[in-house]
Amino acid sequence: MVTLRREAPPEPTAAEREVADLLPIQADPDAARAVLERVPLWFHTFSLDHSDELYTPGVARDHRYRIPALPEDFSGMSVLDVGTFDGFYAFLAEARGARRVVAVDNEQYRVWVRSRWGVELEGGEGFTAIRELLHSTVEYRCLNAFDLDQLEETFDFILCFGILHRVDNPMGLLKVLRRCLSAEGRVLLETYGSPDRTLDAPAAIHAYEAGEVYARDDFVYWGFTPAGLDAMARHADFEGFELIDAPVIDGHPRVIGTLRAGVMRRP
Repeated sequence: MVTLRREAPPEPTAAEREVADLLPIQADPDAARAVLERVPLWFHTFSLDHSDELYTPGVARDHRYRIPALPEDFSGMSVLDVGTFDGFYAFLAEARGARRVVAVDNEQYRVWVRSRWGVELEGGEGFTAIRELLHSTVEYRCLNAFDLDQLEETFDFILCFGILHRVDNPMGLLKVLRRCLSAEGRVLLETYGSPDRTLDAPAAIHAYEAGEVYARDDFVYWGFTPAGLDAMARHADFEGFELIDAPVIDGHPRVIGTLRAGVMRRP
């Protein structure tokens, strides 16, 4: 592991701690400190021990807007978390009663982390460390989102946070997610919004320049309007896109909403 710091990871604020506290791990303090030392960079903020003082310094900022959109009870559901990174939402679904959780990441984030923070990750370090602390049964697969058909199963609830704006073919990804969704299932989708903030604008996609959103991050390609997501969703055999919220987080527009399974017109 090589570390050449370019940008220091931020300390957890009250906003990050508020989300982390939804999944209290309550590990032995020595085990919690060992985990903090073992993982060179965290994406998610986790509350690690009984003292409520040890938190992982996650680089993701203020995810509170996602929490009201999540089910309070996942009992009986099979859940797929696409782009899981450190796995916070996969572990939260398990803690809220999901009968099966599969967490998927192609670990492309290693390139992003190296470019932005100068840290060389092997991939999956944070996820593995938290799974061990929780004695979790969440299944981790290093898999490209476009290869989800390899799982050969469908899911009742799919989490797709922070991924759609980072793929070359967002329509193609929506089609893959639809094939992985059970007949009565739904996808909770969060992505970047259009910077003009006109939420009732016609169906449109904003194409970001490399590095426009974050310095040294060339992987944020698209910003979506709700109408644009709705049109794409219908082409991908969903009923449409139901907007839940469109906040601005850390100066950047986000869009979060639900995709419900429609009639499959194509295999």
